[in-house]
Amino acid sequence: FQNEINEVPFFDVQLPYELALKIFRYLDKAELGRCAQVSRTWKVLAEDQVLWYRLCQEEGYLLDMSISDHSCWKLALKNCRAREHMLKTNWKNRVGAVSQLRYEPGRVLCDVHCCDGVVMAGYTSGEVRLWDTRTWDYTAPVLAAVAGPGGAGALPHVSFVRINSSLAVAAYEDGSVSVWSLLLGQEPIHQFQHNQRIQALALAPGGAAVATASGFQVKVESPDDKGFWHTLGTFEIQKLVNFLNLVPDVTGSPVAVAAAEDIVYLLKAEDPGKILHSVYGQPVTCLDVAAHEAAFGIKTFGWLLNEPNQILLYNLETNQCVTKVGSSIGDFSCVNLHSSPPNMLVAGNKDRRVRVFDLRRGAAACSVYGHQLGVSAVQMDEWKMVSGGQEGLVCVWDQRMGTKLWEMHARHPVRLVWFNSHSLITANVPEERNPRGSSITDDDPSLHRKYRGVIYSYEFSVDQLAVDSVLPICRSSYDELTGYNYNIGLAVPYDSI
Repeated sequence: FQNEINEVPFFDVQLPYELALKIFRYLDKAELGRCAQVSRTWKVLAEDQVLWYRLCQEEGYLLDMSISDHSCWKLALKNCRAREHMLKTNWKNRVGAVSQLRYEPGRVLCDVHCCDGVVMAGYTSGEVRLWDTRTWDYTAPVLAAVAGPGGAGALPHVSFVRINSSLAVAAYEDGSVSVWSLLLGQEPIHQFQHNQRIQALALAPGGAAVATASGFQVKVESPDDKGFWHTLGTFEIQKLVNFLNLVPDVTGSPVAVAAAEDIVYLLKAEDPGKILHSVYGQPVTCLDVAAHEAAFGIKTFGWLLNEPNQILLYNLETNQCVTKVGSSIGDFSCVNLHSSPPNMLVAGNKDRRVRVFDLRRGAAACSVYGHQLGVSAVQMDEWKMVSGGQEGLVCVWDQRMGTKLWEMHARHPVRLVWFNSHSLITANVPEERNPRGSSITDDDPSLHRKYRGVIYSYEFSVDQLAVDSVLPICRSSYDELTGYNYNIGLAVPYDSI
């Protein structure tokens, strides 16, 4: 019928179909629905695939698809909106499955990082493990460790781990750094050594640059077009680096932002000594970097008590302070800028509050209180916030209402909070790497599980609930011989025979 329409009646005139379609482009979903009730011709016009494909793209659904990938874009948009509503309801009501990403006993968790549902964890045994939480039956591989100087002996503890879509990086207590490719296998593709302990590690979110801070030196390494790694820059810093980030989406040589006590450096190959911010007596307490901006918290002392602790936002292109937000007696302990909505920023404070700032107004849009100790990790999206505290509490907040939806508690401080539309990953990392009473041997099972730290993975999508609603211990098989790690493998007699 649509192919037979040459002219569309518009009141007292007849318009060509293409011209009428251009007029209908200005209508939203409700208006298209009303127009579809006018006549049969208007119904065909209001349900044209071009119109609904445009609406689907404008609302942010199926952005990687072309118009020929779906036969009915109106139904596709309806399904996407229904899924979004279902996920939001599951988030609010804590409907879904939760799993614990545990390793064998005797290993204490040292650091955790996550990228798009792939979790990387480093342990006191020197081993590094990956989990892909997007597939529940994924077998977590152990990335090959670096051999010691003598080729024997226990591996050093893992200090830091970082992961992006293509690379995984681990820094060890002895100053060594290993880089793995997620596409090439479990053997390191690059290794380098520092003479001193590494204080900070950074990996470019979308690139292949690695930055490390050891002593008073910051080193940036990156591969060339042929895959050979080179040191792009070595920067000498006046003080010890506390925080280090690589600026994402940078064309050309990588750009790093380093915070060393009360000085913030912008490290470029062509301008190695650029100081972004420096005020004596105001140390930096947290740092986060987006594509064009850097946000960091500062702490005031002594004669500056009349000036409260704040978060400064700097433009990395002009090197100028854009705005100052926050007014708190406590120190800002964590800030998240890169994954926050546009013109928004979320920060956690030692005064046990989580604050959301509107950078356009320079004021707090939301402030919630619900932790017993300081806030250690935060993230937000358009309608919710997830925060983790030093006491081990993970809280999910409704931003508009300013209320707590639900919480989850574990023993150790929360060092990682990461979520997307359908999953949440949290990591409780112990502050003490060698608990009292444990043996010095690596294979000692006497170290109780409560000292090891834990990684939780939440899945709120009902598409996977058929499998994930079963507890993780009930999905274990009978060929597991270790019983002292609480994974006995006999919970359900019909799980795997």
